[in-house]
Amino acid sequence: VVYEQEGVFIHSSCGKNDDQDNLIAGILRVIEQENEVVVDWRPLDETLDTSNILCAGKDSSSVVEWTQTPKEKCSRGADRPSSYEAEWDMVTTVSFKKKPHSNGDATTHANGESKWSFLFSLTDLKSIKQNKEGMGWSYLVFCLKDDVKLPALHFHRGDSKLLIKCLEKHIALNESPHDERVLLVKTQKSLSQSFENLFDEPSSYGLLQKWKKDPYTVTMGKFSRVTNYIVGSLRSSDPSNQRRPPSEMADFFNDTIPGLKINQQEEPGFEVITRIDLGKQPEVSRREPVSAEEWAKNMDSEGRILDVDYIKRLIFKGGLSHTLRKEAWKFLLGYFPWNSTKEERANLQKSKTDEYFRMKLQWKSVSEEQEKRNSRLRDYRSLIEKDVNRTDRTNKFYEGEDNPGLILLHDILMTYCMYDFDLGYVQGMSDLLSPVLYIMENEVDAFWCFVSYMDQMHQNFEEQMQGMKTQLIQLSHLLRLLDSGFCSYLESQDSGYLYFCFRWLLIRFKREFSFQDILRLWEVMWTELPCQNFHLLLCCAILESEKQQIMDKHYGFNEILKHINELSMKIDVEYILCKAEAISMQMMNCKELPQTVSEILGIENSSVTPDSDTGEDESGAELSCPTSLYQSVSTPVTAANGTRDGAQQMAETQSLTPA
Repeated sequence: VVYEQEGVFIHSSCGKNDDQDNLIAGILRVIEQENEVVVDWRPLDETLDTSNILCAGKDSSSVVEWTQTPKEKCSRGADRPSSYEAEWDMVTTVSFKKKPHSNGDATTHANGESKWSFLFSLTDLKSIKQNKEGMGWSYLVFCLKDDVKLPALHFHRGDSKLLIKCLEKHIALNESPHDERVLLVKTQKSLSQSFENLFDEPSSYGLLQKWKKDPYTVTMGKFSRVTNYIVGSLRSSDPSNQRRPPSEMADFFNDTIPGLKINQQEEPGFEVITRIDLGKQPEVSRREPVSAEEWAKNMDSEGRILDVDYIKRLIFKGGLSHTLRKEAWKFLLGYFPWNSTKEERANLQKSKTDEYFRMKLQWKSVSEEQEKRNSRLRDYRSLIEKDVNRTDRTNKFYEGEDNPGLILLHDILMTYCMYDFDLGYVQGMSDLLSPVLYIMENEVDAFWCFVSYMDQMHQNFEEQMQGMKTQLIQLSHLLRLLDSGFCSYLESQDSGYLYFCFRWLLIRFKREFSFQDILRLWEVMWTELPCQNFHLLLCCAILESEKQQIMDKHYGFNEILKHINELSMKIDVEYILCKAEAISMQMMNCKELPQTVSEILGIENSSVTPDSDTGEDESGAELSCPTSLYQSVSTPVTAANGTRDGAQQMAETQSLTPA
């Protein structure tokens, strides 16, 4: 049960005799079943025989037909006003007459009695009509396929907006152009199902439908289980037409993420990029991690950081020693201002502690009865508990079912739902929090660092997926500039939309690298050097590293998906950091850098070529590249494939007790 609301009434009234007026109280539920999501309303009558519930099946031949019996039909005057009351026309006493059906999804009753309970699958929903604002109780009218209308449901204990929000997790609803009160179901979007059942379906169409409606769940799951039938989802069943054109594939995924327009090979305006010579990638090396001594030397007597740019360059080139992370991450994430004194930071922590526990008390003090009436909070708790139980237990900090670290993980995520109730909890957030909590070893500091991290990442988790859409488009631009031939190959294998990078971008490679490596990778990215969107260049570096194998072995759609997924925990973080940095220098040194790419990398006040056929810069000015960011770091370095920091041993976990 993903939604439950009591006090949802059917108003049974003929409008003539008082003794015929009837308010039927009921309970409305939205239920996720194995293969579908259903809406269920039934009266609050414990003696109700559940066999009386009429169901709308999966096809139009089994949809319930709602008709009035002659003895119950009410006379209506010709002068009845067309107003709010007119919406009640359909809620006069009715009986249900089952249309002929063949699939046996529902039972036909011959006793002629009115059966008010109903249940239908979202696959049979055509539209939802809402009441006019400010006119009586909030109500909804469900219209099924074949224009079958169900009785209006009146919400006496609150409005219907939470129900609409719940339904939108499973179906796409668009406002009707003819009536703003009517929400139309977008037919190409099918129902949500769990990834665990994804590959058990007999229909190959199921995978792509699932990805379309819930890319988060699907991409966070086990892509390695993909089998050959997936290709059939993207290709025509007609043997004479074994591959869909790239433009059609782009349209298909544009339905998934509205506004996503990843340019295909034949689209005008990209030939100029294929002719740009970026030159050879420079050799890049990395240094040892920043030590506590180096950190202390760059701090004055009051605890201010003396040279922020310099310390960021050191961190970018080598990361941080483990003992320094607890302090330095607070600066990198924006919890501590870089120019703050030690005393100011102590005062900040004190005020933030008070604020945190006030929010924590809000959800801790919610009783079970209150939570039953708050479906959103109940949903958040359920999702959090599920994700926390799946936390990577290879790290000692999270070992065991009742480990204090897991309890704190749960409490911080619940408190974040109080901090940002609109966003709430979305799958993947626990992945972002677990390394932060591990480093902080403190509930309050971990929470506020996580809040700062989510300020950067929140667009990834918003319902419209605007952040994911933008990043996929930007990654496509960068990869095409870097290697147009590889892009063309991916497009030829129905993979040009780079959907296999979805998980990388969603949770910043959290599931692609080991726990220790992700600590290094994140702190480097948090420096915001050497350019904007450096994480996209990390994607380019990984893909370019795998290009030869993918192309030499002629991997198709399936094999590319499987290969990318199996890279998890096998990527050398130091090598990829070197390669991504080299790509950034290669692009920023290019004198013919397209304007689009310049904007993605955040290179401003530079003379770059417009995206034109000539690619020439009339001013003749050179592109300003921030290579000096690296040159001023005069510290020992290691090779690109150099040895890991041998001194970087993970500190012993302290005993933690949840607050």
